[in-house]
Amino acid sequence: MTQRLNYFQASPEALNTLLATEKYLTHCYKTKKNLSQTLLELVKIRVSQINGCAYCIDMHTKDARAAGENEQRIYALWAWRETDFFNDTEQAALARAEANTLVHTQPISDELYKQVTEVFNPEQLVDLTLAITTINSWNRIALSFKPKPGSYTVGDFDLQ
Repeated sequence: MTQRLNYFQASPEALNTLLATEKYLTHCYKTKKNLSQTLLELVKIRVSQINGCAYCIDMHTKDARAAGENEQRIYALWAWRETDFFNDTEQAALARAEANTLVHTQPISDELYKQVTEVFNPEQLVDLTLAITTINSWNRIALSFKPKPGSYTVGDFDLQ
């Protein structure tokens, strides 16, 4: 696969807006401690699977492993509903991630909203939704410009 455009070089200011959001999400698990890094990485992997973004799947599986996530759970994300590997909070986050990513096919149900509000407080739910919408944006950028899957190394982006 040949990368179409290095979007970081072409418009660094534009990409810095998404990187600023990623820094905020890093703040969520490092300082606020309201969402865990592994939860956010699982969500990013699942959304990237739905969108078919190989670059982002590669990136976030590497980041998830670096954060302590295990291989079995990463491999099972495609069929997370069929396993008992994920707790109630993770199941709610994954269901929310799928519903938000596929919102063009059906609205987000009141039942799902109730499910997520049982495990996430309002601030956590906003932060989770921000993470979901941000990875959807990254997926669409990557799918448009085709960065090379496998080229990412953990720590390539300074999000401190």
